[in-house]
Amino acid sequence: MWTYLQSGPFASLDDYLAWLEPRPASEDPLFFAIVDAATGQATGLGSYLRIEPDAGSVEVGHLQFSPLLQRTPAATEALYLLMRNAFDLGYRRCEWKCDALNAASRRAAERLGYTFEGVFRQATVYKGRNRDTAWYSVLESEWPALAAGLHAWLQPGNFDDSGRQRRPLAECRGEARWTT
Repeated sequence: MWTYLQSGPFASLDDYLAWLEPRPASEDPLFFAIVDAATGQATGLGSYLRIEPDAGSVEVGHLQFSPLLQRTPAATEALYLLMRNAFDLGYRRCEWKCDALNAASRRAAERLGYTFEGVFRQATVYKGRNRDTAWYSVLESEWPALAAGLHAWLQPGNFDDSGRQRRPLAECRGEARWTT
């Protein structure tokens, strides 16, 4: 989980908590806890960063999903809610950036409907190495159809009693694109 984040891994829970403690005071990045509604347990962390209201642009990032959240409908819902809130606040562009080597993050961005825009070579240095950064975006004009597809996928009827999806997100997104 820590390979592609600028922070971590941490040697102990105390070290992580020491890193986490000042985050609520940060405005950019602006951090959010991802909390399981059923248990009240925090299962992840996300943020808005590179917040540029004048340009109408915000990035969703610094995602830390615990094993309890990874690859679950709740993870998709958390990202949907971050995107929806950004557009509800009037942003015209929602970005996703990740290490170009982070195949899982790239798949997640594409699965959610972000459009790949390219790779910024040697965009930064962290953990002692150059990072090429893959850039993705969703524009306000794309959001209504994308939101409809995400909303359809997240409906309880799309999951069986074991929590397995009945229809994949790509199918729901494809249908929504043609009906909105």
